[in-house]
Amino acid sequence: MATFNKLKNVLMLAFDWILYGAAGAADHCRVTVTQPRFQQADSSMNNVSLTCTFSASGCSSTPPEVLWFRFLTNTHQDLCTPGCTEHQKYKVHVSENNVVLEIKDLTVDDSAVYICGIAFSDSASPHSKQTGDGTVLTVTEKQHSNGKLISMIIISSLLFLYSSAVLTSFAVYKLKPKWLKKSGKGQTTKNYKINSGRKVFQAIAEELQKQRFAQHCQQPDDLEDDTVYQNR
Repeated sequence: MATFNKLKNVLMLAFDWILYGAAGAADHCRVTVTQPRFQQADSSMNNVSLTCTFSASGCSSTPPEVLWFRFLTNTHQDLCTPGCTEHQKYKVHVSENNVVLEIKDLTVDDSAVYICGIAFSDSASPHSKQTGDGTVLTVTEKQHSNGKLISMIIISSLLFLYSSAVLTSFAVYKLKPKWLKKSGKGQTTKNYKINSGRKVFQAIAEELQKQRFAQHCQQPDDLEDDTVYQNR
């Protein structure tokens, strides 16, 4: 924190040097700058926008100068003061009291503290030039690995289901004749038992019928013998 405050003091000196020679037309000019403290982005987003808002009281109606700085570990860089050092990389958008720094071709190396500065160059007031507290930008790696992992899981699951379906169909195809053969053999045995039972029942019925017929044929002879005996 002490290093950051020291670098910020150096930045303010550089800020004053950039705007050296300002006139004293509006000595009561007072500027307030506000920035979000933290912002996170993924490098796959390709670009990111850092916002900065300001308010001015007692200042002239001329548009203020907008400056952007970046703090790294032990140094600071002038990004747009007010012209941007890399027009392909950085671009500033101003709309009323809102200022946006657009960072293109985003990489993890863009992680830093970004400070917005607002200055009314026609004022000699010490409050006419102010900076925000800075936005800590954290850029993370692209998340392609997670996407690839999810894709691999989905593909593996589909292949597993497809392989299971093929193996099940193959097993049914191979075992179906055996099941049919076993089922036919069981049905034949069952039919054989039914036929055997029918034959036994039929034999018993025929035997009973023969016995009844024999008894019926013997009954008239007995009656005739009794009649002859009584007449004698």
